[in-house]
Amino acid sequence: QVQLVESGGGLVQPGGSLRLSCAASGFTFRLYALSWYRQAPGKEREFIAGVPSAGGSTNYANSVKGRFTISRDNAKNTVYLQMNSLTPEDTAVYYCKAERTLSYWGQGTQVTVSS
Repeated sequence: QVQLVESGGGLVQPGGSLRLSCAASGFTFRLYALSWYRQAPGKEREFIAGVPSAGGSTNYANSVKGRFTISRDNAKNTVYLQMNSLTPEDTAVYYCKAERTLSYWGQGTQVTVSS
């Protein structure tokens, strides 16, 4: 069955870095556009970064541009989110999404930025 499993979240101090991973199975990974979303307490889920299935360029929300980098490894069926210069405002549950004609979501991983 389709699975997207995020990992790499945790507690980090302001200014620190984390690398999230999302391992996929059960579908043809390379054909899907991939993205990361996040949802902070009391807020709606928001798009933060995306990478197309083939070619094209990545895109980012203004709030993370220049600090976060999305990448994909089709050989490993994994999408990554490198997060640098983290601030408390980045605290949220982070989700990966795979999309083509259907969309699949992971279960999320908590990122907490606090001193």
